[in-house]
Amino acid sequence: MNLEDELTEELRGTYDAARKRGYVATYFLQMLEELKGKETAKRLLAKSEPQTGLFELWKLNLLYESMEAVILQDKFKSLFTEEERTEAHRRLEELGYFKEGK
Repeated sequence: MNLEDELTEELRGTYDAARKRGYVATYFLQMLEELKGKETAKRLLAKSEPQTGLFELWKLNLLYESMEAVILQDKFKSLFTEEERTEAHRRLEELGYFKEGK
């Protein structure tokens, strides 16, 4: 399994974790199926505002499962630009993800 396939699987895990808690991210899953993980993440990060799914994960205390958190993992660093990683970090930071104790 190559790195891009690994990313797709990790992001499917994001979908599964949210679904188990009652949030069904249909559009996200559809994007993953059609575009795979790397392109899905790149398109979502290119939008000026975070997706509603990120706020749903925040409400469910699942930010650590978010697409933004997944792409910030060191193993996926090579798949994204510094700007994309900065945007993911900014979105998570705005929701308090990096506060002490996380």
